[in-house]
Amino acid sequence: MINKIALSVADALADTQNGATILIGGFGTSGIPIELIDGLLEQGASDLTVVNNNAGNGETGLAALLKAGRVRKIICSYPRQADSQVFDALYRSGKLELELIPQGNLSERIRAAGAGIGAFFSPTGYGTELANNTDGSAKETREINGKHYVLELPIFGDVALIKAEKGDRWGNLTYRMAARNFGPVMAAAARKTVATVHEIVALGELDPEHIITPGIFVRQVVLIDRVATQAGGTKLAA
Repeated sequence: MINKIALSVADALADTQNGATILIGGFGTSGIPIELIDGLLEQGASDLTVVNNNAGNGETGLAALLKAGRVRKIICSYPRQADSQVFDALYRSGKLELELIPQGNLSERIRAAGAGIGAFFSPTGYGTELANNTDGSAKETREINGKHYVLELPIFGDVALIKAEKGDRWGNLTYRMAARNFGPVMAAAARKTVATVHEIVALGELDPEHIITPGIFVRQVVLIDRVATQAGGTKLAA
């Protein structure tokens, strides 16, 4: 019998390896899998590459993971906000690598990994520093129908940490409004996907037309009490 329901966050993340690439869902404060990030902090894996839309807020969640020195490199679109002091300090001191990617390219590079696309050409960033690799070398470019494009490669993850709304024991997932954001593409792009949900339902209870992430892309599901999440202050339910 297929049952992907994990007993705890700790059990779901126990096999995370040092040096792993971790895809973390979330957009601003919406859809952040805060319990999974806290669990990764407790689990102990280090030398991580983290892929997220941002680079952490305040002193909690991803910022706490950065502050603990567990992240070697971050790949994101918006590393700096008013409260991104942890990222700022680490980056300015040379203790954290940054790969800056325009948001559309970030999402598409992750989606390409899940879709089996070897590479794609994007017009975004052509003629700017974003058309260079992290080592300073120029990415391949091509002119297509009179327009210039930059070759972009997929972003694969060893582990994806995402926040969903409902799930079943097969790992099928639905999301709540804007909390959906990067979750579906990250789930498809990782070797292992762990999702938190606020409700686990019986097989067949989720309308197939409403399932956004099929269970084939999900390794484990962790049930998180919504009341406890809301009481956590920064642990937003959205």
